[in-house]
Amino acid sequence: MAPPAPPPPTPPLSGAPPTSPRRGRRLLLWSALVALLVAVQVALLWLTWQLEHVRVQESTEDAAAVAAADVRQRLTEQMQALQQLLWAAPGSPGWSQAATPLLQQYRELMRIEVRDADFRLRGAVTSPSHPGQFGTIPRQQMSLDAQTACATALRYSAPAFSRSYFVPTTGGLGQEVVDLCLPSRLEGRHDGAMIGTIALRDLLEQALPPATLREYEVLLVEADGTRLARAGARRGAGVYRAERLVDLAGLLLPLRLESTARQARWIPNLSAALVIALGVALAGVVTLLGYDVRRRSAAEQRLAEALAVRKAMEDSLVTGLRARDLDGRITHVNAAFCRMVGFSAEELRAADTPPYWPPEMAGEYGRRQAERMAGASPPREGHETVFMRRGGERFPVLIFEAPLVDGRGRHQGWMSSVLDLGPQRRIEELSRQQQEKLQAAARLATMGEMATLLSHELNQPLAAIASYASGSLNLLPADATDPPADRPTQQMLRQAMERIAEQAERAGRVIRSVHQFVRRRDRLREPVRADALIEAVLPLIRLAARRIHCRVEIDLAQPVPRVSCDRTMVEQVLLNLARNGIQAMEDERIAPAERVLALQVRALDGRWIEWRVIDRGLGIPAEVGGQLFTPFFTTKPEGMGMGLAMCRTVIEQHGGSLDFTSLAWSDAPGAAHGTQFRFTLPAAALPARPGPAG
Repeated sequence: MAPPAPPPPTPPLSGAPPTSPRRGRRLLLWSALVALLVAVQVALLWLTWQLEHVRVQESTEDAAAVAAADVRQRLTEQMQALQQLLWAAPGSPGWSQAATPLLQQYRELMRIEVRDADFRLRGAVTSPSHPGQFGTIPRQQMSLDAQTACATALRYSAPAFSRSYFVPTTGGLGQEVVDLCLPSRLEGRHDGAMIGTIALRDLLEQALPPATLREYEVLLVEADGTRLARAGARRGAGVYRAERLVDLAGLLLPLRLESTARQARWIPNLSAALVIALGVALAGVVTLLGYDVRRRSAAEQRLAEALAVRKAMEDSLVTGLRARDLDGRITHVNAAFCRMVGFSAEELRAADTPPYWPPEMAGEYGRRQAERMAGASPPREGHETVFMRRGGERFPVLIFEAPLVDGRGRHQGWMSSVLDLGPQRRIEELSRQQQEKLQAAARLATMGEMATLLSHELNQPLAAIASYASGSLNLLPADATDPPADRPTQQMLRQAMERIAEQAERAGRVIRSVHQFVRRRDRLREPVRADALIEAVLPLIRLAARRIHCRVEIDLAQPVPRVSCDRTMVEQVLLNLARNGIQAMEDERIAPAERVLALQVRALDGRWIEWRVIDRGLGIPAEVGGQLFTPFFTTKPEGMGMGLAMCRTVIEQHGGSLDFTSLAWSDAPGAAHGTQFRFTLPAAALPARPGPAG
């Protein structure tokens, strides 16, 4: 039957070709690249413009600093010149002749005058450059600022400047001036002062170089921004501005420079033009690159699809894949191999020695790998080995290896496929354990049949032994009729025959109990005192202990506990545990003085009685302790492995439990370690006490 035809593809809306997500991502990336190029061009232009802007601003700042220094230097020179003029006699012809060249040298000096100690005018010289400076308002009416400056100069005995003030001239004009006062002392007393009036606008024109005045508008302003004096050829553009403070002898005047340059152009120099040209060239290169990338992306897409199919096939495998180069280093692993060993692909590729090699087998694996790298052909049927997981767990693997050849036919290394044999081994181990359990069950069934047969066959000989022992006792004469010399011998024979009869009867009870145990019938339980159970088996225990010089210690709780049990089977449990403890102390490394077997009985609560059989042997190894109660498991050459298993079954049928604990008698090296077997039996109900008579 032919498969149904696939449904026709859904046509795209509006006739537009369908756009795959990958194509959309490529379009997004190219859009981002174009936007990045545009952003870079804009950023370069902005940075160029910003650099030019910062350069002009820094140039204005430097010019302002130089201008402030020039003005301060000019005022300092005038101060020094006026101090030299103080040496001439004020008001004399010599003083006037010395002041005239000073006024010609410093054109900003409008007037030099000398005042006495009472601030009366003693002499004055006016600059020819400013003939009518005090023509509108007399000097006497404008001497308050000069008088304040002289008071400051006299107080500090140093030159002092007054604050600036406006001096009007004819025609409604005027200018801002300051007064410089130099105190004069004669023979240690105040002799007046010399005052120089300085025009601020002329100070700027004389102090600053022509280049500064051509490129900047220079202003002296007050602290609130009020303009006092201006110099320069043109007005400032107001874009680049810088201020510095002129501070000298109490004179604090902000000096402001405004550049005549306007905002920087977007293409201020050749470097910006080169940046734009490079950007256009880069856009053309990107266009050509986009065409080439489009062709490459189509080829890469086909290759990616092929790799995706290969990757999906590789990841779907449950078999581990491993590739190694000619030096033995891992170059590739699949996900199944990583899960198998518990290491990531990065860890496996970075390791010099594979981390999944067990340390105890690393030397052998290294030699095997060297042989493989030398060119030895691996077996086609594969080989088994053991790997180690990250947690240290060892597990078996089956490895198939083949040479790894590239597209040019060159041998590049080895390719391996690895199968984890752990699950298969676990199934095989489970099957083996099931077989052993079936065999043990068969042996138990056989033993049950043998126990039934033996109990049937041995009852008659044991009954005959008991009958013969009773008949022998009856045949022995009474003590009174024996001669005195034969009485000890007769007593010993009588005791021996009594013991034979007792043990024969006991053997019969044991056989009947075993028969009932195998047939799983209900057993007769009776309340028995703990000391009675111990006294029943104590002769046999002491007989075995006397052979190895072992001391037997009995520790009974008071009052003596009573248990409800099958007396014969519990006696066999005590006898079996005691014999095992005595046999554990037969080793020559245990001194006779240390050979002690302890039997302890304690009442846990009102329901259970605890029994302990403690020896001081060498202890039970951990690997043996896990199988100690397993049927047919034994460490004795002549043993059958049923003693402890039968003991646990008997105790559990009584509702109790049987376990063991290793003990240490000393912390010294080589000291003996004993073993304590502990089991519990149900306590017997106490008989009701008779009440008082009515």
